[in-house]
Amino acid sequence: MSGAPAQIFLVDDEANIRRMLGALLRDEGFTVAEAPNGNAALLQVDGVDPDVIVLDLLMPPGPDGLETLTRLRERGRATPVIMMSGKAQLTDAVRAVKLGAFQFLEKPLTPEAVLVTVRAALELNRARAENRTLLAELARRATLIGESPAIRQVRALVERVGPTEARVLVTGESGTGKELVAGAVHAASRRASRPFVTVNCAAIPRDLVESEMFGHERGSFTGATERRMGRFELAHGGTLFLDEIGDLSAEAQAKLLRTLETGELQRIGSEGTVRVDVRVVSATNRRLHEEVDGGDFREDLFFRLNVFPIHLPALRERLEDLPALVAYLAERVRPRRAASFTPAAMEALAAYAWPGNVRELANLVERLSILSGPTVDAGAVRQVLRSGQSAAGGPPVVLGRPLSDALDDYERALIAAALAQAAGNVAEAARVLQTDRANLYRRIRRLGLESPKP
Repeated sequence: MSGAPAQIFLVDDEANIRRMLGALLRDEGFTVAEAPNGNAALLQVDGVDPDVIVLDLLMPPGPDGLETLTRLRERGRATPVIMMSGKAQLTDAVRAVKLGAFQFLEKPLTPEAVLVTVRAALELNRARAENRTLLAELARRATLIGESPAIRQVRALVERVGPTEARVLVTGESGTGKELVAGAVHAASRRASRPFVTVNCAAIPRDLVESEMFGHERGSFTGATERRMGRFELAHGGTLFLDEIGDLSAEAQAKLLRTLETGELQRIGSEGTVRVDVRVVSATNRRLHEEVDGGDFREDLFFRLNVFPIHLPALRERLEDLPALVAYLAERVRPRRAASFTPAAMEALAAYAWPGNVRELANLVERLSILSGPTVDAGAVRQVLRSGQSAAGGPPVVLGRPLSDALDDYERALIAAALAQAAGNVAEAARVLQTDRANLYRRIRRLGLESPKP
């Protein structure tokens, strides 16, 4: 655990229970505050500002645990609450969950159950905090900058599908802004105030993808020292964005399909299932229908994901949006003193191929804004573009990106250059690149390039 220790608020009328739980939690590095009843808890809670509340059900003579929980929620406090009782009935547990309780523990308590539940509640708190930050960033960033016909069409599709529950598959080259489209779909939905959780399927080691998405139980594999909620559970009630969905292994594809079909998931190492209410938006820079034909992606999963497709155009296909994009990106670098780009500088930017799309443009604008001061001219643009060229004359090197994306961009630029030199003749381009024509066709399809004429 990093930073300040988490604050746990124990509310129970039995002093022995408070003493036992307090000692257990302090030994684990948490700080603990206590209250003997519901009235005291309501008076103290704002001053304590806990990360998790552990609340007893029966606390005579004042408000019981359910009434205390109700009043906490009426105040707008969303702190995870763990209810506990030795005399609870099923109706009590059901009502507690409906009121927003995170978990219901039965007495006598076991140390393991308490610690596992508290840590899971803290993880939910962390995910909520990350989600608030992400939603604030999504709200701050203008969605889908530009007025080109292509981007206006994307905006229209987002507006139509957003309010529905349909699954969306966003396609497009690396760096075109697929996560931004997913965020726009979420913001336009009835789930907008609920979590927006992302998973980059390509960035997670294959042996950890299932754990990351579906969670695991303690001891289910080497290194699983505690129970962990997966991204599906963290996204409950909201939207789960699965980026680079084409990189999922066959095993993960099968498990994802089951979850989409049943609305239930099974943590690794668990015999039970958990129901989840999640809208899935996925994205890929691959041609998934061709992956299906080649047997690398499940056809039934593809149909489940591709209910409403949205294709995001490459930057080179909407160069009329460059001025608006550059102005917006420059404003992001220096909100009050944004750099201005001369007409000649804009012409130099428009002459570039942009294999890294808007992501590459954002990096370039940031660098130029820092290096050139208030005005950026064509000379500065050409100098930065040249300084970013590799020895082989490839695209600018932009750090801070996934290696797979950078390699794809470089390969895309090489193939595009070879095809241009060969006037679209694939056989000639393959000779220039010293590969065979069939291999070049496969790479063209995988990278999402326009298929040239044979």
